[in-house]
Formats: sequence, C-alpha cells, structure tokens
Amino acid sequence: MPKMKTKSGAKKRFKMTASGRVRAAQAGKRHGMIKRTKKFIRNARGTTTLSAPDEKIVKKYMPYAR
Repeated sequence: MPKMKTKSGAKKRFKMTASGRVRAAQAGKRHGMIKRTKKFIRNARGTTTLSAPDEKIVKKYMPYAR
C-alpha cells in the first residue's frame, strides 16, 4: 500500500502532545484587537488543546503524528 499523505496545512498549524491531544494557536487574534476586551486578549495567549470532536478531524489529516 502507498503511504498516506499528511495535509500540509495541518502540519503547519497543529502539534501533537505526548498524551495524543492536539495543540493549536488561539483563535481570534489576527486582527480587530481594538474591539476585543483586555481579558480576552490575555486569556488567548499561547496555544490551547482542541476539543474532542475537532481533534478527531485533525487526526485524520495527520495520520503519522501519533
């Protein structure tokens, strides 16, 4: 069987944790910061782990990242 391909967009945007969860950048921080609250900006620093349904989708895109 041929190898499965990893979606190149997914490999740039997501990383796997040691326990198998998916890490991603926080959403909503590209533009329009002036209308966001200080609390939102502070809480959206760094990365976050995806929810289980979203994680399932991303894992299909990255077959060898386990």
